[in-house]
Amino acid sequence: MSSKSLSDPYQPESDLSHGAGCGCSGCHSNGRQGTDNAPAASLDQEAMMDRAIESAVVRALFNGHDASRRRFMKLIGGGTFAAALASVFPMDAAKALLKDELGKPEKTDLRVGFVPITCATPIIMAHPMGFYARHGLNVEVVKTAGWAVARDMSLNREYDASHMLTPMPLAMTMGVGSGSTPFIMPAVENINGQAITLHNRHKDKRDPRDWKGFRFAVPFDYSMHNFLLRYYVAEHGLDPDRDIQIRVLPPPEMVANLRAGNVDGYLAPDPFNQRAVWDNVGFIHLLTKELWDGHPCCAFATSRAFAQEYPNAFGALFKAIVEATHYASKQENRVEISEAIAPRNYLNQPVPVIQQVLTGRYADGLGNVKEDPHRIDFDPFPWHSMAVWILTQMKRWGYVDGDVDYRGIAEEVYLATECGQLMRELGYEPPEVTYKSHMIMGKEFDPAQAEDYVKSFAIGRA
Repeated sequence: MSSKSLSDPYQPESDLSHGAGCGCSGCHSNGRQGTDNAPAASLDQEAMMDRAIESAVVRALFNGHDASRRRFMKLIGGGTFAAALASVFPMDAAKALLKDELGKPEKTDLRVGFVPITCATPIIMAHPMGFYARHGLNVEVVKTAGWAVARDMSLNREYDASHMLTPMPLAMTMGVGSGSTPFIMPAVENINGQAITLHNRHKDKRDPRDWKGFRFAVPFDYSMHNFLLRYYVAEHGLDPDRDIQIRVLPPPEMVANLRAGNVDGYLAPDPFNQRAVWDNVGFIHLLTKELWDGHPCCAFATSRAFAQEYPNAFGALFKAIVEATHYASKQENRVEISEAIAPRNYLNQPVPVIQQVLTGRYADGLGNVKEDPHRIDFDPFPWHSMAVWILTQMKRWGYVDGDVDYRGIAEEVYLATECGQLMRELGYEPPEVTYKSHMIMGKEFDPAQAEDYVKSFAIGRA
């Protein structure tokens, strides 16, 4: 990599003449619209479907005895076995038949909402890159101002499905913050992908104990942003309800409010952390992966009623999202994706800003260029244990009262088992379990001891 690009990570090496806040068409409209990127995605998906069908045939031949199948394959070799199988079984015909006879969507014209942040990458990119069309869907992805709008549009069935924050379908199902309506979360969109950004005037206040009286923004009450910010300051001795102010702001409004001095900082999704650096109004204090590496952020969610009324349409949408999520998980695809989601009708951000987020090579606003390929990542598996942690924080901070059926709610809303089954069908290896322990700021969370965990904190409302 050239020293020129290292000295100025904001700019692509092909053109270093643009400055902060550039409004040129190259920065704002350099995405590949239409289906220019569909061939690469289609080839990848075609291979996945082929693998899934081949795997199903092989499992049938061995009657589900995976240990015997693995021993046999190891003995004779995969290539030899594939050739022998092809000679006696019409694999190509089977692939064509199975692909043709998958249930057709009952409803092909769908509206899917998204808030313009990089966490929505799979939902957004599935439109210009052809993932929805591949499954027979004509999806209108609708840019949405913020999470309250996304919630209300979803509750009113004006959206068939939506990009949501991972706590939202739990809250909506429980009737916390809105009327109770059963929602399901089939897949996580992204893990990590958030940061704490402070105004440039606070470069000398890196210790959270110095933040008493600060005004912070988060995108929604029922968000990982809110819960992680509360957790972080509480671990440094501040009561988030008494020692700082936390207000809700839609993500697209955060940089302007930081610039105007209305807030001292925010814990927000990208690209608005990186955009504050780009605009020279803020710096990145830390990435939230430094608090909990692999934490969930956003998700694909829909009402249980939609899934029940249109099971084939739901299944097709589910597959498109999981495939797009896995495509986004590959580092080699991130530059291409950055260009696809940059245009005005999607994120409306300079391509270099999005590339810094997705590739993990970024300027922090403190004079450093950092390399972290997992700054944001994409993993669709909706761990039940993540849902339980979210519920513990809702109880800790007084969003819910009384006894909480942690496992029951987690398993009703987060479709971990169904996601695992779909991942296997598509040729991926999902986890074998749906619960695990998580390490958050050096403290282990055991989902089997959720109530004890809530009571273990010195600061909280529970």
